[in-house]
Amino acid sequence: MAVVALATHRPVWAALGNSWDSRWYADIARYGYGTVLPGRVPGMSRSDLAFFPLFPALERAVVTIVPISLTVAGLLVAWCSAGAAAWGIYAIGEHLHGRRTGTLLVLLWGLLPHAIVQTMAYSEPLMTALAAWSLYALLTRRWLWAGTLALLAGLTRPNALAVAAAVLSTAALVLWREKGVRRDWRIWTGAAFAPLGWLGYAAWVGVRSGSPLGYFKIQREWGSRFDFGVSAFQFVRRIFTDRGAAPHLAYDMAVAVLLAAVAALVLFAMDRPPLPLLVYCFVLLVIAIGGTGFYASRPRFLLPAFPLLLPPALALTEARPRTVIVLIATVAAISLTYGAHMLYYASTAP
Repeated sequence: MAVVALATHRPVWAALGNSWDSRWYADIARYGYGTVLPGRVPGMSRSDLAFFPLFPALERAVVTIVPISLTVAGLLVAWCSAGAAAWGIYAIGEHLHGRRTGTLLVLLWGLLPHAIVQTMAYSEPLMTALAAWSLYALLTRRWLWAGTLALLAGLTRPNALAVAAAVLSTAALVLWREKGVRRDWRIWTGAAFAPLGWLGYAAWVGVRSGSPLGYFKIQREWGSRFDFGVSAFQFVRRIFTDRGAAPHLAYDMAVAVLLAAVAALVLFAMDRPPLPLLVYCFVLLVIAIGGTGFYASRPRFLLPAFPLLLPPALALTEARPRTVIVLIATVAAISLTYGAHMLYYASTAP
């Protein structure tokens, strides 16, 4: 990154902390909500209400306590969140399959093609951290922690609905199977907490915009709506069939990641994983594929879907050390190269 920064005359700090979505978060932290910019389509607009509040709130808290810029504060929040996410991912891998699998799971997550986003002032690292620890709390039957962390995740990103779905489905299964715990107030409370963050923010946007469905209207004006994968299918078909179109690395990589994620979900489900992990990944994938627009960014929407990496992590656990080293080094080279391309040369947001 330092070499590319010198070649492009753009500092790493600015590229990581002051580009694309990070600018919106910084403006929310600085001025609060209320910014509306013209959209790409005449008559449409882009409101900052499309961005959930927890990440900019943490940025604001950091600059209030420490005399640093919002750019540095955003990176500090993102980096600490990425560290907490790595710890949570390791905890799940170690809990299910041992320390070696936990370590390899973190390595694979940190070397995904769009892993550069984990070091940018974006909200994905924060959501991944909250999701990982909420899922770990579910696996270890800490219901209040699971629900509270799911609530906070719901204040971070739209697709954090997947965390709430994992909590609710797991609570429902436990209450159905284990009649003796039906009076346990912690299960009911954790399940009740889980969706409140997402629902609360959507309701607040509705009140502020003057429409009960105001949040969904704002998302549509950004070009984001749910069409059950119709536009995603058309996008993938166009990539494969439009031979006259110029190659676009970001779009090609997006298609590859989405197809790989579908295959990974099938393999993951065949291993009969714990219900919360399966529901969480399934909902994340449905949201990523079923939504419209921002196709180059779809892979980063799947960065929190780390449980899908458990099958390859388990396979590497049984592999020879030399094989693991060569594979990890190769994947690292690809990830770093693609990350530099997306950060400095791509015309679309990571």
